Amino acid sequence: MKSRPSRFLLGGRTYSPAVSLLLALPFLLVILLAFLLPLGMLLRESAFAPGFTVEHYRKVFDEPVYLRVMYRTVRISIFVTLISLLLGYPLALLMARARGLQLSLLLIAVLLPLWTSVLVRTYAWLVLLQRDGLINDMLTGLGIIDAPMQLLRTEGAVVLAMSHVLLPFVVLPLYASLRAIPDDYERAAKMLGANGFAVFRHVTLPLSMPGITSGCLMVFLLALGFFVTPALIGGPQQMMLATLVQQQVTELLNWPFAGAIIGVLLFAVLVLVIAFNRVVRLDRFVGQV
Repeated sequence: MKSRPSRFLLGGRTYSPAVSLLLALPFLLVILLAFLLPLGMLLRESAFAPGFTVEHYRKVFDEPVYLRVMYRTVRISIFVTLISLLLGYPLALLMARARGLQLSLLLIAVLLPLWTSVLVRTYAWLVLLQRDGLINDMLTGLGIIDAPMQLLRTEGAVVLAMSHVLLPFVVLPLYASLRAIPDDYERAAKMLGANGFAVFRHVTLPLSMPGITSGCLMVFLLALGFFVTPALIGGPQQMMLATLVQQQVTELLNWPFAGAIIGVLLFAVLVLVIAFNRVVRLDRFVGQV
């Protein structure tokens, strides 16, 4: 008995593998031409300039300044991920329980920043955090401080601004995960004598883990390669890896070393994703979010 070829379900219709590949071909071409090809050329420059060498990769780990940039990038990315989760979880939980006009307003509040340029949102933080900005003027007017504080060009300012920009990327997966939890589970737990905190701890939180893991991973990976906000808010004092790559390419014209930095970052991200997937089995969550 012949086995029928596997078919893919999309929008209630089934497609053969050939048709599915044809539909995905434009996307695959864009990925190939706009991402894989330039990345491959840059990695080739880092390892074959002019012959095979690991000198550029050795330089990344031999120079303390580059190690500090790498450590700062990872540290800021972790802080941004934690703050985004702490701020995003209550909002996603409220959205999951809201209905009608309230839900529409909350969705607009979450999605509206995504429709605004990252550059515009970053400049808004510049207006708020500069020495004669709104925050310093308010604190000075209330008598809390005598002189304006240095808020810009600090790690805290970078973390705050990046958390604001990346917050929707953790809220939306959390909202989808929380909305998929049946209301009967919570009612059943309360009927069995569980209080509100026990329901959250033993029912809501475990069942929302798919949204937590996918949202945190997305925010962390985006934060690792973030450029605009750290460059404008942090400046040279709070340089991150993306800013360092831009400096090597545009100012120093050191393409091989920039490729080595990208290669190290790419390898670290791949190791992180593989380890994360082995620990939490991310593939089980893809179909649930």
